[in-house]
Amino acid sequence: MNGQRIARLERVVRRRAGFTLGPISLALDAGVWTGLSGRSGAGKTTLLEILAGLDRADSGQVELFGQDATHASEGQLAALRRQGIGYVYQESRLIEHLSVWQNVSARLVPQGVPTRERRQRAVAALDALGIAQLSSRLPRAISGGERQRVAVARALVANPRLVLADEPTASVDGETGALILEQLTACRERGAALLVSSHDPSAHARADVHIALTRGALEKEAKRS
Repeated sequence: MNGQRIARLERVVRRRAGFTLGPISLALDAGVWTGLSGRSGAGKTTLLEILAGLDRADSGQVELFGQDATHASEGQLAALRRQGIGYVYQESRLIEHLSVWQNVSARLVPQGVPTRERRQRAVAALDALGIAQLSSRLPRAISGGERQRVAVARALVANPRLVLADEPTASVDGETGALILEQLTACRERGAALLVSSHDPSAHARADVHIALTRGALEKEAKRS
């Protein structure tokens, strides 16, 4: 349902050597694409990882799907990711000994989805990105742009409620980038909340809300006119 709160950060701070992110307060709602910009080192990836439960804030509150995730265990965070988060890494991070379809469907295994259905869903996700014909290949046998499309298919195959994307079109050509953005747009239309970090003007043109990080601080937030 559009307008439903999917994730929230309240005065979140993350400190690393020589760098502090925050305090950041941010809400992500169903059916809203939030575009995230900022120079390299501004803290964009750290922000995405905190929302995904892949990193932990030093202070502040993190809420995911109506649950307080601030002090959740690693197992609880993993369960939250399985239940509703799709993460597109800046690098594809494919499992090299698994076929393309097995990479895409790996997140469905803990959900108990039967093998035949996993393969069908993986091939459908790959087909939406124009690479269903690659489903049986190993990652080493496909190009860098194709690997990124596989990574996007993996993130979206379970119809996540929250999509976090870290430069999803940075390593691909314009045509492939457009395909990726179309799939992210389809997620928004299904009611997912999106936070997309990108330097791509085409990605930002699709955003409903724009935020920017400058040296770890949230600089601005504005709705698309």
